Amino acid sequence: MKKGYTVKFRRKREGKTDYRSRLKLLASNKSRIVVRRSLRNVMVQFTDLGEKGDKTLVVGHSRELLQYGWKSHKGNIPSAYLVGYLAGLKAKKEGIKDGVLDLGLSKAVKGSSFFSAIKGVIDAGINVNCSKEILPDEDTIKGKKIADYAKSLSNNKDLYSKQFSNYLKIGLKPEDFTKNFEEAKKKIIDKWQHR
Repeated sequence: MKKGYTVKFRRKREGKTDYRSRLKLLASNKSRIVVRRSLRNVMVQFTDLGEKGDKTLVVGHSRELLQYGWKSHKGNIPSAYLVGYLAGLKAKKEGIKDGVLDLGLSKAVKGSSFFSAIKGVIDAGINVNCSKEILPDEDTIKGKKIADYAKSLSNNKDLYSKQFSNYLKIGLKPEDFTKNFEEAKKKIIDKWQHR
């Protein structure tokens, strides 16, 4: 007798879920730290498996950074860190102590915004099993490299204006990028660590 054809799960057919990877994450019995990124935004969720599917416990989104004075792009490495940090502080308030990274179908690239978000989660006090070598360095996270590059263009006003036109439009001098990062982080700390 011939074996019948097995229809794959819909989400697997649509390329939305890797069930083998998902089962490994669920076997850890820890909250999954789901990091998702688009061109303009970063989102970090802490989720658990519930009876009727995933249950979202905490969410941090880059749109929230505006209320903390963040002026820069909401999809870059520094904003990913701040979103991770914010989500991590929220998770601590909910009694979450550890988690496991869930990248979904995204590729794990050293120093990427995914790992910047995880660095934020770790700095907020959540235990995540992650190699330090894969995390971006402090200068990248704080935007120091952006600020230094802007300073290096101080003699070339045309290139400076062209390269940083979006920053200048919103009233943020790229040289002040690190300062804006520190101010936004301090406001996040003031709101969530003293609750």
